[in-house]
Amino acid sequence: MSGVLSRRRFIVGMGAVATASALPIDALGHLLEPSLHSAIDLSYFESPITAAPAAIQFGYAAITWGGNDQQAIKDVAELGFRGIQLRSNILQEYGERPQALKDLLAQHRLEMVALSSGGVGIGPGTEANEIAKHARHARFVHDVGGRYLQVTDSARPKDRQPTADDFKQLGKVLTEIGKRALDLGVPVGYHNHMNSLGEAPGEVDQIMDASDPRYIKLELDIAHYHQGGGDSAKAIKKYHDRLLFLHIKDVESPVPSAAGEASRAYRFVELGRGKVDLPAVFKALKDVKFRGWAIVELDSVPDKTRTPKEAALISKKYLEEKLGMKI
Repeated sequence: MSGVLSRRRFIVGMGAVATASALPIDALGHLLEPSLHSAIDLSYFESPITAAPAAIQFGYAAITWGGNDQQAIKDVAELGFRGIQLRSNILQEYGERPQALKDLLAQHRLEMVALSSGGVGIGPGTEANEIAKHARHARFVHDVGGRYLQVTDSARPKDRQPTADDFKQLGKVLTEIGKRALDLGVPVGYHNHMNSLGEAPGEVDQIMDASDPRYIKLELDIAHYHQGGGDSAKAIKKYHDRLLFLHIKDVESPVPSAAGEASRAYRFVELGRGKVDLPAVFKALKDVKFRGWAIVELDSVPDKTRTPKEAALISKKYLEEKLGMKI
């Protein structure tokens, strides 16, 4: 028995010697610990890594088609846009069969960039339902293979000015929605909007301050921001590290009225036909090296003799011919 043990000790001892002989030894004959990682060529660190240039991908919003989403998908694809934003009404047809929508988009070589999830309310006792509703929409985005969830709010009081508590509560609910959506890999962008709690630039600031930046980003609508009294180019620079994606649109204000018609404060129009400083917007995006999606949007066609596709073509031509952008 002792002979067997001696043999085992001999074999183990010889293995240790062999291993030690393969290890590196310093100048004093001390055994060095083996490296945990392979050797690194430190010359890679001699040259600084430069920031990537701006890179914008353009999509188009289906809202102009007034709910005829299949026609919107067909037209947007034919115009050469690579992405589309759909609204939550799409769930009426595809809510139980997201794969069918995913297949339809793939057929037209379109990506669902975002889903408009609707307004977030902050009424007493509504928090759980609001969070659950938008979490369901985030699940749909995930199942379709989309990128983002867009939310606005329906929290602006009709009989008083907003208070700090309003912004605090909205920020809280938005953050909880963002947490649940991000668990699915779907980032959430807050959409500034006229007649919402985030109408004026200072109000957008308060909502951004009240929500957790890890879970809520900004989906900047440049026309709503302009109509709310803001400078969209400045907003891009201010929130460059929190921009998720953008709505690119134009706004006319005031609206010229025909004989016998009441004048309106504003209306959204095709790109280049309103008051938004679009060249400044794209310069700001270039300056901050924005790399992401810009969704061209037009709520409805201003000239009712045109189709939604014809109106979209006007905006496309402006981007390509006036601004030198590539769709």
